[in-house]
Amino acid sequence: QVQLVESGGGLVQAGGSLRLSCAASGIAFRFYFMAWYRQAPGKQRELVAGITSDGTTNYADSVKGRFTISRDNAKNTVYLQINSLKPEDTAVYYCNSNLVRVDYWGQGTQVTVSS
Repeated sequence: QVQLVESGGGLVQAGGSLRLSCAASGIAFRFYFMAWYRQAPGKQRELVAGITSDGTTNYADSVKGRFTISRDNAKNTVYLQINSLKPEDTAVYYCNSNLVRVDYWGQGTQVTVSS
């Protein structure tokens, strides 16, 4: 059974930081492309950051320089370090794994940024 379990969300003031974690089980983690998406109320889910199996990263323009995605294949975990948080970063953040068009999703973790 595949599971992606996110943690680390919460309520933070603008300018603060959070570190999100996503622990994966049931997949050969090291081979998978891993990503973080987010969905704000009334908006579509959007890709925030992704990391390939060899560690190449990509980011949405809106988060470049503030968000950092990383992975620890020994722990089957992907991280998202979020700095300089803005109220517009408020959303549910979802972990995603993808290999050859097979997607798995976590349940999401809420990030709320107060101004």
